[in-house]
Amino acid sequence: MRTAASFSWLGQEDSLRSRYPLVGIVETLLGPSIAVLSLAASVAWFGQSFDRHYLALSLMTFLLLFPGILRISEDRWRMAGKAALAWLTLCFTLLVFGHTTGYLHYYHQGVIAVWQVGTLLALLLAHEAARQMLKRVLASNQRSAVIIGGNDTGVELARHFETDRYAGIRFRGFFDDRPRERMSPRSADLPLLGTVSELGQFVKAQGIDQIYIALPMASQPRILALLDQLKDTTASIYFAPDLFVTDLIQGRVEQIGGMPVVAVCDTPFRGMNGVIKRLEDVILSSIILVLISPVLLACAIAVKLSSPGPIIFKQRRYGLDGKEVLVYKFRSMTATDNGSVVKQATKNDARITRVGAFLRKTSLDELPQFINALQGRMSIVGPRPHAVAHNEEYRKLIKGYMVRHKVRPGITGWAQVNGARGETDTLEKMERRIVLDLHYLRHWSLALDLKIILRTVGLMAKDETAY
Repeated sequence: MRTAASFSWLGQEDSLRSRYPLVGIVETLLGPSIAVLSLAASVAWFGQSFDRHYLALSLMTFLLLFPGILRISEDRWRMAGKAALAWLTLCFTLLVFGHTTGYLHYYHQGVIAVWQVGTLLALLLAHEAARQMLKRVLASNQRSAVIIGGNDTGVELARHFETDRYAGIRFRGFFDDRPRERMSPRSADLPLLGTVSELGQFVKAQGIDQIYIALPMASQPRILALLDQLKDTTASIYFAPDLFVTDLIQGRVEQIGGMPVVAVCDTPFRGMNGVIKRLEDVILSSIILVLISPVLLACAIAVKLSSPGPIIFKQRRYGLDGKEVLVYKFRSMTATDNGSVVKQATKNDARITRVGAFLRKTSLDELPQFINALQGRMSIVGPRPHAVAHNEEYRKLIKGYMVRHKVRPGITGWAQVNGARGETDTLEKMERRIVLDLHYLRHWSLALDLKIILRTVGLMAKDETAY
């Protein structure tokens, strides 16, 4: 008997990757490999030599795209959008880096132009071809499955099997000792095959490949008895715990010394995700700081001449894991509250200087935080840091408030690009901000970060909640 537990609601790890190694290989390597092969083809098209400069470019491109962010099971247009956004962002990054360092002149301009346009088309075509190929492969290797327990957990799992064409599983029906009227109302249109006592005979007679136990965790004696009953079958057995009772943040299954443990609340930046996130911060922060250095100098001079006081205001904030960090901002107010009581800025606040009002309106006061991102105190994208005094106040009032500190605070975030920026003068406004921050923790991806950055640029000049 084999056991496993990799379900979509238990984390970001795609169960297709563990069940089908071919899917994992394609998703991980297809994008980076297409980009490198496209570069080699462009170099050959123009009759150039694939020298050390092109070799360095191909290695940099592969590393920046690895592992691939596209998932075969995603919607076609969503996948195309992610591919285009990821590739265009990488091209922009490489062009800016090449221009600022002078390395761009080592490359044939025609090769670079054809490579950048051709790779985008090749990525879209290759991923669509991979979708179609894998769909046929998985369809020809479908495994039959039944679910024990017609509750909400079981229904959610059954819906996943029915709607995901790439799951490779054909759902046959439920087994439950309760009558239909006592089962989840959502199971009304799904087949009920019999009681749990009839399961063993059905599995052997029908050659069922997989059995999913969706009984409540409180039913431990019943589950153990059921496992004993199923030892006489060759079916794989999976346990789908009823973890809908809690609000999972990056839930997933891990092993410690061979013992399975379920992560209920964790950071999304474990393992390779953490490396990708840190590389994103270092690369983008370095490029942005070089590009905005004249703006930083102009802002510093304006702050110094506009009113007495320091140019940079160092704020105490909670960072990763709730540890205090110093966050930099251009000083925009005559007061610099940073103690146990901090009054938030309000509209027409008398403490805001004339230069400070402009800096806050355009978010230019936040620019020194790219130094924080380079230092590792912050990220470019993440939940906005609050004053320590506000944290101590709201952590007692809002459930899950401190969970936002499972990641580094950000210069911008999902809450800020969804209208939850500025003064939080009511508990409801702060609660909405926390809901959006936790959404970011649950659904983080590199593509989501890039989307937030682009939306932030569009909002900088017109966000009326900034003051």
